[in-house]
Amino acid sequence: MWYYEKKLQYPANVSRTDLGMAKFLYAQYGGPDSELSAAVRYLTQRYTMPIPQAKAVLTDIGTEELAHWEIIGTLIYKLTDGATPEQMRRAGVGNYYAQHDKALYPADAAGVPWTAAYIQSTGDPIADLHEDMAAEQKARTAYEHLINLTDDPCVIAALSFLREREVVHFQRFGETLMLVREYLDKKHVY
Repeated sequence: MWYYEKKLQYPANVSRTDLGMAKFLYAQYGGPDSELSAAVRYLTQRYTMPIPQAKAVLTDIGTEELAHWEIIGTLIYKLTDGATPEQMRRAGVGNYYAQHDKALYPADAAGVPWTAAYIQSTGDPIADLHEDMAAEQKARTAYEHLINLTDDPCVIAALSFLREREVVHFQRFGETLMLVREYLDKKHVY
């Protein structure tokens, strides 16, 4: 069980409506390298980690990814707030509007719905932690690309915060990988 504090981990402010940027942000809302994919991946993999520290790291980071998913969702919502259906059509998101109005739906920037096929949970802690490190690097790269697609300083600030968290998560997974290797390399006498 978690205690939920009703505020975002980082403010999700925008300077103006920007339907194109909202569309791009769906990459991190429901894409293969999205915050949703990361959260589901880590919260699933934690069960087969062989040491409590690894389970804790996956739980902590998986939960934080849900908080990041909330930030991305809030940014998308604010970037579309006040837009008319005609503006959405002209911005290339009329097909999204036709199916979802302005409601958030876990899909990527191209409109492909989120799928569990984006993630893996092998039961091999070494393989899973390597995948987690790679996922954090892909998410970092996605945030760098998204930052390059906007000139809104408020959006850049939020995306920069999220990018920094990906770097920290990568480092934490690297530390966890060393602990798990150390544990697996020890002789276990029962």
